[in-house]
Amino acid sequence: MTPEQKTLVKTTFAQVAPMADAVAEMFYGRLFEMDPSLRALFKIDLHEQGKKLMQTLAVCVANLEHLDVILPSVQALGKRHVAYGVVDAHYDTVGGALLWTLEKGLGAGFTPEVKEAWTTVYVTLSGVMKDAARAA
Repeated sequence: MTPEQKTLVKTTFAQVAPMADAVAEMFYGRLFEMDPSLRALFKIDLHEQGKKLMQTLAVCVANLEHLDVILPSVQALGKRHVAYGVVDAHYDTVGGALLWTLEKGLGAGFTPEVKEAWTTVYVTLSGVMKDAARAA
């Protein structure tokens, strides 16, 4: 990930973070539209799950310069997801829902460069989660 991509992710996250509840609601709405079977994987209240999602994104974005600091937590998250029934294909759906949500939240600010930057972050972190899940 380039320094410019890190800056784009940080800047655009700062733009959507104040709308955290609406962003999380859009994300889960899109996720379940894309794959209704995923709804069964979420046992807690979606409002609470949305808060967890936004907190996790905030930690990841804040640590883009020092991914080594969060990698153990990302790996642990990947291992926990196995117990919830998450499989590799679900990560693609989640990534698609995330990018769609960012596009809706940022509007014209969701440029091709922003999309590429977020895709790079997501592919990097989801790859770590998937590798940890396979090793579990």
